Amino acid sequence: MSVSRIGLVVHGGRPEAAEAAHVVRSWCAAHSVPCRDIDVWNEGGRHSARQEMAEAGDPDLIVTLGGDGTFLRGARLASAVDALVLGVDLGRVGFLTEVPAAEVRSALDAVGEGRLEVEQRMLLNMRASRRLVVPSDMEALMRYGRGPLLPPPRVRPECEAGGEWGIALDVSALNDVVLEKLVRDRQVSVGVYLAGRLLASYSADALLVATPTGSTAYSFAAGGPVVSPRADAVIFTPVAPHMTFNRSVVAAPDEPVGLRILERSGQAAVSIDGQVRGVLYPGDWIGVYAAPRRLRAVRLGPMDFYGRLRERMNLTDAPAAIADGTPAPLWPVTTPPPGDLAHLAMPERPSLGRLE
Repeated sequence: MSVSRIGLVVHGGRPEAAEAAHVVRSWCAAHSVPCRDIDVWNEGGRHSARQEMAEAGDPDLIVTLGGDGTFLRGARLASAVDALVLGVDLGRVGFLTEVPAAEVRSALDAVGEGRLEVEQRMLLNMRASRRLVVPSDMEALMRYGRGPLLPPPRVRPECEAGGEWGIALDVSALNDVVLEKLVRDRQVSVGVYLAGRLLASYSADALLVATPTGSTAYSFAAGGPVVSPRADAVIFTPVAPHMTFNRSVVAAPDEPVGLRILERSGQAAVSIDGQVRGVLYPGDWIGVYAAPRRLRAVRLGPMDFYGRLRERMNLTDAPAAIADGTPAPLWPVTTPPPGDLAHLAMPERPSLGRLE
C-alpha cells in the first residue's frame, strides 16, 4: 500500500522519542510524504480526534513514538477516521507498540513497500444518559501533571437518541472505559447490567469495562483475566468491591455492559483509555459495548502475544517445576503443523533478523 500522509504522536518527555521523530521526518522528506505532529499539548489545549485529524490533512498512517500511553493517544486519532496506526516502542511495558526504536526507518520502508499486515483490534463505544462534562473547578485536580484534558465527547449525530437508550457519544476506547470514585472516603455505588439484566449492585473504588487488548492493563492490575487480543469479548472487572463476589465477568461482544450510578453514591469520573472525559452523578448511567468498527494496527510480522506476556510481565517458572529437571523449551515445536492442524494459530519461531 502507499502512504500519502503521516501523522506523528510523540512523547514529549523522552529525548529518544524526539530522535525517533527526526528519523521519521527525514524518511518522509526523502519519500515526499507530508508529515505533521498531532495531539500536541503545548498549544494550550487539546481538541477532538476528528478535528485534529482534519487540521493535519487527514493522514492515513499515525506513527506513535513512546510507550503504550502514547500508542493510545494515536489510536484515539486513528480510530476516528479509520486510519492505520504504527507504534514505535520507547516505553516500559510495550504490549501495544510494534517496532523497536532502532528499526524505525526499516519499518517505514516496509510500510511504504506494502510489506505489512493489518491487525484488527476491538474497540468500545459508549452511550450515556446525558452528555459528559468535567466541571471547571476539577480540571486542575484531574490533570495529574499529564497534560491538558481532552474536551468532553461530542454526540454522534448519525445515531438515534432519546428515551431509555440515551445519547451516543463520539468516543472509542481501545483499552477500557472506567467509572471511578472521586474522593478517597466515598465509594461509588453502581448497578451493573449485562445484556440488559441486572447482575448486581456494587460499592467499589472503580468499575471498568475492557477489551481483550485492555485485559493486560488496568483490568489485569485489578485481578482480571488475560485475554488474547485476537478474541472478541467484553470484560467487566470491579476494583476493590465491598462484596463477596469480586470476580471479573467475560461477556460476548454483543452483550452491552450498563453502569448506573445509584442514589446513595458519590460522584464518579468517567475515564476512556486513561483520560478523564466527564463526571457522573446519582441517577446518571453509561452503556459500553463493542464498536462496529475496529482499530487497524500495523504489524510487520506475526505477533507473539504470549511470548511478550512472559517477557513483559517477568513471568518465572515455579522452582519446584524445574528443580530436578530440564526447563520447558520456549518453542516446543519448530516444524510446520500437519494438515489437520493447519487452521490453528501457531506462529513460526521468529528468526533473529526479522522484525518482531
